[in-house]
Amino acid sequence: MASRPELTLSLQFADASHRAQLPRHKVARWIRAALAAPAEITVRVVDGEEGQALNRDFRGKDYATNVLTFDYSREPVVSADLVLCAPVVAREAAEQAKSIEAHYAHLLVHGTLHAQGFDHERARDAKVMEARETQILAALGFEDPYAA
Repeated sequence: MASRPELTLSLQFADASHRAQLPRHKVARWIRAALAAPAEITVRVVDGEEGQALNRDFRGKDYATNVLTFDYSREPVVSADLVLCAPVVAREAAEQAKSIEAHYAHLLVHGTLHAQGFDHERARDAKVMEARETQILAALGFEDPYAA
């Protein structure tokens, strides 16, 4: 098995409702699977109020979203904050008939790819990013998050 890039991880729970589904070793494994370079990443799980405030203040969108990526550097070390909104993750997991764990894994891989420059604003870029996410998640034992 190929070695994964070094990861310095800070894991914070402002909303601890899913703490049991997010043990540090799993979060680190999911993030490392998406890394192509050493990284310093903070993961913060928040409630709806904080999620909405961050999305409004930094993206101009006045609602809580599932994951926000604040990327600060990509070289020589990826430095980023990933903010996940627990109530949104729970609602989406239920709507998509998947486990909370599988949805968090997907969103952490998604956010980690964003931190490295992947984007999905244009259809071509979205196709590349989604294919990469699907490949990483399959290697981690999760189903394709984009399957109908």
